[in-house]
Amino acid sequence: MRLLPASLWPRFLKRRLPTSLWGRSLLIIVLPVLIMQAAVTWVFFDAHWQTVTARLSEGLAGDVAWAVESYADQPTAQNLAVIADRAERSMSLSIALQEEAELPREQQRGPIGVVDRAMERALAARLDAPFWFSTTRYPAYVDIRVQQPQGVLRIIAPRERAVATQAHIFVLWLMVATVLLLGVAILFIRNQVRAIERLAEAAEAFGRGETAPRFKPHGAREVRAAAVAFLAMRDRIQRHIEQRTALLASVSHDLRTPLTRLRLELALAPPFKRQAAMKGDLDEMEHMIDEYLAFARGEAGEAVQPVELAPLLRAAGEDVRRAGAEVEVAAPDGLTAALRPIAFKRALTNLAGNAAAHGEHVRLSARALPSGGVEIVVEDDGPGIPEAMREEAFRPFSRLDPARNQNRKGVGLGLAIARDVARGHGGDIDLDQSEMGGLKAVVRLPG
Repeated sequence: MRLLPASLWPRFLKRRLPTSLWGRSLLIIVLPVLIMQAAVTWVFFDAHWQTVTARLSEGLAGDVAWAVESYADQPTAQNLAVIADRAERSMSLSIALQEEAELPREQQRGPIGVVDRAMERALAARLDAPFWFSTTRYPAYVDIRVQQPQGVLRIIAPRERAVATQAHIFVLWLMVATVLLLGVAILFIRNQVRAIERLAEAAEAFGRGETAPRFKPHGAREVRAAAVAFLAMRDRIQRHIEQRTALLASVSHDLRTPLTRLRLELALAPPFKRQAAMKGDLDEMEHMIDEYLAFARGEAGEAVQPVELAPLLRAAGEDVRRAGAEVEVAAPDGLTAALRPIAFKRALTNLAGNAAAHGEHVRLSARALPSGGVEIVVEDDGPGIPEAMREEAFRPFSRLDPARNQNRKGVGLGLAIARDVARGHGGDIDLDQSEMGGLKAVVRLPG
């Protein structure tokens, strides 16, 4: 396996660490607890369990050596009976002689080799004769056999004589305490993270223009302070938007009254040389007022609802076709998105009208994205916009006369309104070079 260079390890770990606050907070709590549990368990097994097991094995080996030596001094049945009786009463050992038998050839070792290694070392240090043992043949006993000239001396000892059998209780209590600690930590972390998630959801909803109800700040003191500051900021921004909309609506209303009067006077006046030009100026002024009001009003008061995209694109295509451009619409039936219909239709009409104003052929298409969102593309075969000026085209009142063949109609708010609507839906608009040779506006909306 090829190891990464030391300089790449921080980047490697950063890509694999949790990205959410919930995941990182949980990691901060869980990782130290797991490390502590592993360290305590290791120290316990290394310094206590293994030591106790080794001492018990040495004690059992000493008893086995006593029994073997006592029998070897006088290898008679009467002596064996005396040794077996003493061992049973004093050492809880069961001793029997298997005459003319041999030691088993197969080795039986347990899954944890600590007990077997300790037992083998202790028996090898105390016995000179060949021996065999098994710690797994019987669950509650250790089977030890020693080769003698008369046969095999078999000794059955309780397992607790060789192994510290209560070690698992310590590990069990340690695991129970760890689970309780982690449960409490996870509960508290989740409550804190939930407060931040509610604040993020409220901020995202406000960014999309949704009128979300006020929520009660909760959580840590710093989180509550951030929530209170956000609510105050949201109220100030909403008041500013309402004041701006009311001001523009009032100005629009005040300007429409003299415009209507002038239009009526022109209609009733006898024909004269500049009458048509004056009517054109009035139409342009009225169009400018409509754009100002649309930009100021935005999309306030309209609810989000599922809308099928194909009819919207066909309606925008019909408007462009009436303006004299050739239109191609490609949108699958049944493709829907959560939209504010009136606001998004205005944005789509602005994009399509902008394309028709600078090109002879316009293409409108829509498709579903693999991520779950939708993508709407408006293309034309006009002169396009240089890459360095595409971001500037979204600025309010930007006309880009040299790049777009003299923007004859409007005040430069079409793209600004369209992007404002797209961002209000949680998406965005990007400009690119179209395969038709002109400009391509790509609207991406989340699912």
